[in-house]
Amino acid sequence: MVSIGIDIGSTSSKTAVLDEDRHIITRSVIPTGWSSTDTAALIKSQLEKLGHAPGENPVVATGYGRVAVPYADKTVTEISCHAAGAYYLFHYPKMTVIDIGGQDTKIINIEDGILADFAMNDKCSAGTGRFLEVMANTLGLSPNELCTLAAEGGGTSISSMCTVFAESEVISLIGKGENKENIAFAVVDSIVRKVCTQARRLIGSGKLCLTGGLCEVPTILEALSRELKKEVESCPDARYAGAIGAALAAAKLR
Repeated sequence: MVSIGIDIGSTSSKTAVLDEDRHIITRSVIPTGWSSTDTAALIKSQLEKLGHAPGENPVVATGYGRVAVPYADKTVTEISCHAAGAYYLFHYPKMTVIDIGGQDTKIINIEDGILADFAMNDKCSAGTGRFLEVMANTLGLSPNELCTLAAEGGGTSISSMCTVFAESEVISLIGKGENKENIAFAVVDSIVRKVCTQARRLIGSGKLCLTGGLCEVPTILEALSRELKKEVESCPDARYAGAIGAALAAAKLR
């Protein structure tokens, strides 16, 4: 029997499957699209093809669309799952987790491997993946292309933290003939400043770790480390932290 965790996010949906020894045996990510229910059905079909049918194996759902997973045995909050998943991946007794999601940013403190405190930006898309996506579209780039280009720029800033006004600033910079590299730098800098302002209240003496869809973007990691004056670590599986935490919760239902 395996344990299945499903994290239905606003932008992408992640699945993690653990074996009986709680080792990751498969993980996947797909766009959430407009219907979380359709996404959950697609995930179920994929799991069945892999021989991990829900109904025969415990399933826990988390994330923005967790209530849209009818075959889940249980739903668990994002914060709890991200904390458990991050501790599983990094295993630092004391750590602060920065999770940059599609629509929100979560800052989670872990003490002795247990969730101790958290803060969540859930009323504004500034400092989130959505903000990055909007700005990248304005520049005619993909989010990854924007982040790569940002490493070559500098000397430009975006003053507004509001996505709508920030987009107007970017359009104005384009109109003035500002180099695309410098505008990309300003976008990344804006995201990082917003995230770091949110994170500073919770940062303690422990390690800093980044999870979420931007976890493998060197420009983001370097900018966060520079702004916080402390190394921010990550790993390829960090984008699956929520799903892994949900799978760990599912393991307790066996």
